[in-house]
Amino acid sequence: MNQVTLVYFSPTGNTKKSLEAMAASLGGACETVDVTAVEEPQVRRFGSDEKVIFGAPVYAGRIPSVARGRLSRFRGEGTKCIVVVTYGNRHYDDALLELADMAREQGFTVVGAAALVGRHTYGAIQVDRPDEKDLAADGEFAVRAFSRRDDAPEVSVPGGSPYREGGSGGKFRPLTSEACVRCGLCVKSCPVHAIADDCVTVGEGCLACFRCIRICPHGAKNMDTPAYNAFAAAFTEKLQKRRENEYYC
Repeated sequence: MNQVTLVYFSPTGNTKKSLEAMAASLGGACETVDVTAVEEPQVRRFGSDEKVIFGAPVYAGRIPSVARGRLSRFRGEGTKCIVVVTYGNRHYDDALLELADMAREQGFTVVGAAALVGRHTYGAIQVDRPDEKDLAADGEFAVRAFSRRDDAPEVSVPGGSPYREGGSGGKFRPLTSEACVRCGLCVKSCPVHAIADDCVTVGEGCLACFRCIRICPHGAKNMDTPAYNAFAAAFTEKLQKRRENEYYC
């Protein structure tokens, strides 16, 4: 079977973009299962002749706990898969191992793992990534990974166990300016449904993923506070050196 299924949690699009580049390189049909704003995805089982690519961002060295819950609803029968985490140029810590372990526990055979750099949620860090070079390398990696011999050794994935603390999101809460027209896009698209119907009130469950800021068609959502601006400037300076993607297969 040449079809590949992409299963991802991607609030700001970095993970989605990288997985799509992998799928494009493989040819054949592609199915997309986006669990970013779906609280309880339908339980799905994959056969031994199918291919799956799982993807999620890194939050403080772990995959987001909400993403783990949603990705846990997929099951394999020795199904070959690639696991991918995307991060904002700091480090991915235990997130890649966490996702690989989860896939194996759910019946998948991990034939490849990748830790990919993308634009950080905060500040102005690697704002043009993934770039064309990144996406081309992603595609080449996917071809290599799914071409592994069935008797090849198990893929070794870096990380530590027990995993470090993390995965709960950041402390910042987006603001809403008078430009808001109450279109409701942010309410519908919030990964954890933390934005009230008034499009302004943000609950404690907010991940601080800033998806609402990125997608607001009127530029009403923002994080324009002195505390955030100072943090973002310092973080941008700290993480300005480019990191390269890491591929394991």
